[in-house]
Amino acid sequence: MKATYKTLTLTLSLVFFMAGLAWASVPFYDWFCRVTGFGGITSTAEAGSNIILEETIKIRFDASVESNMKWNFIPVARTMELKIGETGLAFYEAYNPTDRPIAGSASYNVTPYQAGGFFTKIDCFCFEEQILMPGERVQMPVSFYVDPEIVDDSEGKYIHTITLSYTFYEIDLPEKQAALQVATTINRN
Repeated sequence: MKATYKTLTLTLSLVFFMAGLAWASVPFYDWFCRVTGFGGITSTAEAGSNIILEETIKIRFDASVESNMKWNFIPVARTMELKIGETGLAFYEAYNPTDRPIAGSASYNVTPYQAGGFFTKIDCFCFEEQILMPGERVQMPVSFYVDPEIVDDSEGKYIHTITLSYTFYEIDLPEKQAALQVATTINRN
């Protein structure tokens, strides 16, 4: 009886431990990617770099939408060349061709993945949800710089082009917008 109780206790402890690891793995992985730049996750900063090098780097911009997202979404310019450490400002354009408001959220990454920890965003439309009214077209900014430490990194020093990619996907409208949409639909009928 005592051995059965001990086995049951150990088994339940293992189950709870594994469940705790599973629960914590997503936030831990997200934190790890943000801190290290692993998987193309970028860094963030309050202001631009204090150091600007003479060496330049080419930034490519890419845009896509999830298959059920009805927006048109493109970069305004496809490429930009800037000095390493210099603050860049790029714009993406989104257009809602539908007859209803659509809320969207953008996921992003950079390639090559080794550049993620050196690509630093100061401000970005991707930090917030975006809502476009029917027929609305907007240009959304992203300001960034490439950390000068990239030139001293064993892998980073060989990177001459970085691609910043965004994918927009549809999300539920915030309650206030959803209520307004319902009221507008009722008024039309």
